[in-house]
Amino acid sequence: MTDSRPRRSVRRTLPARKRIALIAHDGKKSELLEWAERWRDTLIEHELVGTGTTAGRLSTSLGLEVEGLMSGPLGGDQQIGARLTEQRLDMLIFFWDPFAPQPHDPDVKALLRLAALWNVPVACNAASADFLVSSPWLGQPYEMSIPDVDAWMASRSSEQAP
Repeated sequence: MTDSRPRRSVRRTLPARKRIALIAHDGKKSELLEWAERWRDTLIEHELVGTGTTAGRLSTSLGLEVEGLMSGPLGGDQQIGARLTEQRLDMLIFFWDPFAPQPHDPDVKALLRLAALWNVPVACNAASADFLVSSPWLGQPYEMSIPDVDAWMASRSSEQAP
């Protein structure tokens, strides 16, 4: 019987210039903007991507170059999730609102699940985001373990072979 979890035996090196996703629910957009303004000089050194309105507001208000994806409820969360899975993001800063029910809560849970699976650092509020972007690892390469998907898939395929 195979293990239900892939072993974290593959090494991935995050680049010195991180690819950072910035997402905020409607009730947290102002808080994310305030946070990003405090860290603007740091964030400008990295590649930024964001969902919908958040990306637009960060670009307009702070002059940051942010690649804009779809709004979260329209598929932006899945676009971020795909990039996590493809190892095309290095950090996730997601100010989610615990008080507002979201119609796309399952999408949010899936996004956080993918970040945990692929060992991507996540901040869900200003304090944890402060810790992430003030880390000495932010501006230098960082080696980490990720799941060995090829070995896991091969073991599952061999179980099902006749």
